[in-house]
Amino acid sequence: MKSDFVFDVDGTLTPSRQSMDPEFKEWFKDFCVNNNVYIVTGSDYGKTQEQLGDDLLRFVTKSYNCSGNETWEMGQIINRKEWTPPDDLIVLLNGWLQASKFPARMGQHIEYRTGMINFSVVGRGATLGERNIYVQYDKENRERESIAYQINSTFDHITATVGGETGIDIHPTGCDKSQILKDFDDVKNIIFFGDKTEQDGNDYPLAKHLGKNAHQVKDWRDTWNKLKELTYGSTNT
Repeated sequence: MKSDFVFDVDGTLTPSRQSMDPEFKEWFKDFCVNNNVYIVTGSDYGKTQEQLGDDLLRFVTKSYNCSGNETWEMGQIINRKEWTPPDDLIVLLNGWLQASKFPARMGQHIEYRTGMINFSVVGRGATLGERNIYVQYDKENRERESIAYQINSTFDHITATVGGETGIDIHPTGCDKSQILKDFDDVKNIIFFGDKTEQDGNDYPLAKHLGKNAHQVKDWRDTWNKLKELTYGSTNT
């Protein structure tokens, strides 16, 4: 029986917010032919198309977008779960945006997605260079962890997790990546790869359910090497 492989996208199959490496992409298509492959990402489907391409997505069994609040199959949406965030959450996010000591504000700071929102101090309008500056700032100051902790402490039925390199995913409690498990008959057959599987990361809820079958990776190269080990028993093949 084929195993069910589930992959995060940013930091797992691609550099964050960038396209998939062409050589890895061609190898991964062959991998999809021989396995049941699923995508689960906090991004919307349009961004996933930009990063992976429609050609690769045709090889994927399903794409779970917006942390599983949307389900796509062969380019068609088959499920959508909507959510309207409360006004007091938006007020707090704007307050934290103003209070942050990071100097740059590049626009698109609160992005509404199906069933969730994504918050970014530097903003989705940032260039790659500006994003990299914020990534270093956040590593030194752990700003996103602090904001996520405050959200989780303030709201009873809302959960915030660190996602990607610059954002925070915010959604109703339980509407995280682990919600995709309802679509699988045998969760013991699932092998998951993600880069944010530590507590407070947006891959953690799914990784927690899967235990030893969840693999934390450093980047897409690490994912590729681990898949080669599973497929061939060596990273040199």
